[in-house]
Amino acid sequence: MDQVKWGRRIKAFRKLKGYTQEAFAKRMNVSLSIVSQIERGKRWPSDEFIQQTTETLGVSKAELRPVDKKDY
Repeated sequence: MDQVKWGRRIKAFRKLKGYTQEAFAKRMNVSLSIVSQIERGKRWPSDEFIQQTTETLGVSKAELRPVDKKDY
């Protein structure tokens, strides 16, 4: 899957849950730079990052995973 799509999904859920990038990074115990790079599609989210994201935002990995149009 495209890293840009992952970044957009993470950003959308982060905003939906009311986190700023800075607050989200602190909560995740990662640098603001990492969050920013992932959300802009400049860096792939690691499996650990995705797991932490789902726990922090209270969503499942299935909800967070980008939907591929060919799945329809």
